[in-house]
Amino acid sequence: MARDDAPQPKRSAARRKREELHAQIRSTREDIERQVRDQRERIDQVNERITARTGRNLVLAIGIGVFLGVVLVVSLIFVKILFALFATILVGFTAFELVSALRRVGRVVDVIPAVVSAVAIVGTSYFFDAPTRGVVLIAGVVLVVVWRLITEMASHAKRGLREVISDLATVVFIQLYVAWFASFAVVLVAQPQGEWWALAFIILVASADVGAYALGLSFGKHPMAPLISPNKTWEGFIGAAACSVIAGVLLALFMIHQPWWLGVIIGLLILGSATVGDLTESMIKRDMGIKDMSSWLPGHGGFLDRLDSILPSAVVMFAVYSIVVP
Repeated sequence: MARDDAPQPKRSAARRKREELHAQIRSTREDIERQVRDQRERIDQVNERITARTGRNLVLAIGIGVFLGVVLVVSLIFVKILFALFATILVGFTAFELVSALRRVGRVVDVIPAVVSAVAIVGTSYFFDAPTRGVVLIAGVVLVVVWRLITEMASHAKRGLREVISDLATVVFIQLYVAWFASFAVVLVAQPQGEWWALAFIILVASADVGAYALGLSFGKHPMAPLISPNKTWEGFIGAAACSVIAGVLLALFMIHQPWWLGVIIGLLILGSATVGDLTESMIKRDMGIKDMSSWLPGHGGFLDRLDSILPSAVVMFAVYSIVVP
């Protein structure tokens, strides 16, 4: 009987050790889980503060931006015609987005002619010379105007002349601001070494955006245009200017192989065009009473919210290329 009871203390000690080990493992696991929860809460709080100040989900915005950037760079560098196709599709969505936003706020704008015309203006710009591109632009404007007039005459709704003229001006504006401006990027890419100039101005626009975001978020106190865009500050503009000049010099020397001083000029020109484009779209949205053109690009808003600075900058860069490159 004594022999049977002798191992009991050893078994009890082993059981206690196992229980202590399990308790220690549980405690360690709970500590790790608690630390993960605390860290996640801190990250969420930081993201909430950033979202509150910037009005967008920064992580999601970066992810979408990186994806679009990769598609853009690949199409630019490897197969130019893919960039033309990418730009055409992008402009088609942008025109549809802008028309849809205008219709939601009560403007009478026709979707089909606006999108068809915008796609035609951008899509043909890669293949045709300047006179032919001008004909396509005029044809597109005529299409949207005539379509609106015919639709207006066929409608039983009685509207004033001022309203009709306002709608006509709107459809023409879409073709000029979205499609025609975007076509300059496609025309630039079609030129010898033009893909590098196009990539350079897109990088410049992104650099200005990053500089404005970083300094504006950290030090922004003095509104730049409070009636148009309350979140834009002079501190952010200074950050955009610094990044634009630095990026302009580097891109001039190492990408488009031009003197450094031309990089300074290009950087300042793109800074101006990007700022004007940004404020123009902000003014349009404020007039419409909306924050974003759409929610199609999470973290960014809509397509036009991403292209607002690029559109006028394409015109500026094409003009510089035409002057500098023989």
